[in-house]
Amino acid sequence: MKFLTIAKIAVAFSVALATPALAQQTFGGNECTEDCSGHKAGYEWAEQNQISDESACSSNSNSFNEGCQTFVEDPSRGSNEDDEGEEIDD
Repeated sequence: MKFLTIAKIAVAFSVALATPALAQQTFGGNECTEDCSGHKAGYEWAEQNQISDESACSSNSNSFNEGCQTFVEDPSRGSNEDDEGEEIDD
């Protein structure tokens, strides 16, 4: 009985090690939480307001701020895709 339990644990552990972890979605090198919509919003706000200094990127949302900072660093990047080229939903 103990052998079967140990064997089951060993198989489960082997499967866990062999299963690749899901890649974290990123925007401008910053990790997104559930999606990158906050980063997209911050980027678009900075673009619309022609922000050129990261000190202007100070809201209560880290993802919004990171999106704003991404615009300052790379204004030609665009906001519609994450770093892997996947479209970001609004």
